[in-house]
Amino acid sequence: MEKGKFIRITPFIHVPDINAAVKFFEDLGFVTYFRMGDYAYVQRETAGVRLMQNHGDDGAPAGNRRFSYYIDVEDIEALYRELKPVLDAMPAGDVHGPADKPYGQREVCVLAPDGNLLVFGQSIGG
Repeated sequence: MEKGKFIRITPFIHVPDINAAVKFFEDLGFVTYFRMGDYAYVQRETAGVRLMQNHGDDGAPAGNRRFSYYIDVEDIEALYRELKPVLDAMPAGDVHGPADKPYGQREVCVLAPDGNLLVFGQSIGG
């Protein structure tokens, strides 16, 4: 039996403001590859995210500040240096890291305008 050739997993993020969400990801270096009405697909290298405008209670609850969207990267320090001007302009408390975590990851956590947490992480485990 031939197995499928998985490329990537792309989460859907239901957002209260599609324009603010697209701008947020573009500020973090993502490119909007497709935009149609209340839907956008943004991607940076092999990390893709699908953004969907919420209408009332039709989507997942936004803003839970839990680890919902985790993007593994090869060089967290290089990414942090690249994004530092954007991150420095964000509200106090919306950015954490880079910081080493006891579970063997070095992470930068960014709170999106919709209240969801986006985490970039690099393995530092042995």
